[in-house]
Amino acid sequence: MPIHERDPWRLQYFLDLRVPEDVFIPTDDVDAYAWNPRHRGIYNKLWVAESQGLACGPHGVEPHEFPVFSKPIYNLRGMGVGSRVIHDLAEYEAFQSPGHLWMTLLHGEHVSTDVAVVDGDPAWMRHAVGLARSGGTFDYWTVEAGRRPELEEYCGAWIRDNLTAYSGFVNVETIGGRIIEAHLRFSDQWPDLYGEGWLEAMVALYAHGRWGLVERERRTGYSVALFGHHGVPYGQLPDPIAASIRAAPGVSSLQITFDHTRPPIAHTMPPGGFRLAIINAWDLAAGLRWRRELAQVFDVVPPDVA
Repeated sequence: MPIHERDPWRLQYFLDLRVPEDVFIPTDDVDAYAWNPRHRGIYNKLWVAESQGLACGPHGVEPHEFPVFSKPIYNLRGMGVGSRVIHDLAEYEAFQSPGHLWMTLLHGEHVSTDVAVVDGDPAWMRHAVGLARSGGTFDYWTVEAGRRPELEEYCGAWIRDNLTAYSGFVNVETIGGRIIEAHLRFSDQWPDLYGEGWLEAMVALYAHGRWGLVERERRTGYSVALFGHHGVPYGQLPDPIAASIRAAPGVSSLQITFDHTRPPIAHTMPPGGFRLAIINAWDLAAGLRWRRELAQVFDVVPPDVA
């Protein structure tokens, strides 16, 4: 199974897939960067901003106006570590960091879009919107069934301009309709919510350079996260509880997003919390209900009852 998945709790989505041995499909930015030398420049967030005409510059070049958003130019791992809003010149001078950039502070909806690309041309898109919490955490993501024509037109034009001859998946993150970063992979958190036949179509894209998915319907799905506290040695979820959640009506899958045999510090997590689990569901109420059940097992308070 040459789908390279670095998070073992997501291998469940790919176990039954038949993938040619000479086809390598990345689900992580480290692999995607290494395997795509021609197109890896999209991981340069300074270039991504420049390519759209947004005000930006590396630290050391003074912004003309504030506030601005500051982040690492490259950040293949780290979940937003080092990112911050800078409000004025004094704050900018105090927090300048090597290898960081500043850019226009964008406003609006933060959307994650997966795009199937065939020879530099977008062939399929799906959008997800997260309900953000503090410290880089999320309450849940809505994987939308609907289209976003204006956003798709903008992202499609950018992909055609900058990913000539590329075939595979691209994930673009946008705020207010402008791209803040791009990845040469799809979102491996919710491939089960993309519907019947999607995984096989994804393999065919990488193996044969074609996109043949026929969608009879799109269903809105939800990816519900449970976060705990940093530094706590959480134990293994009992198998009967995991099985009952996976079999529950309205639930598509369950991910226990940490390895209980490794120390908490060995996991890459956002500053606002330690991610314990993700429930992918077709019914939001079901996802929230089972998150509350998990929260009792792990002795944490979920955001919907906080």
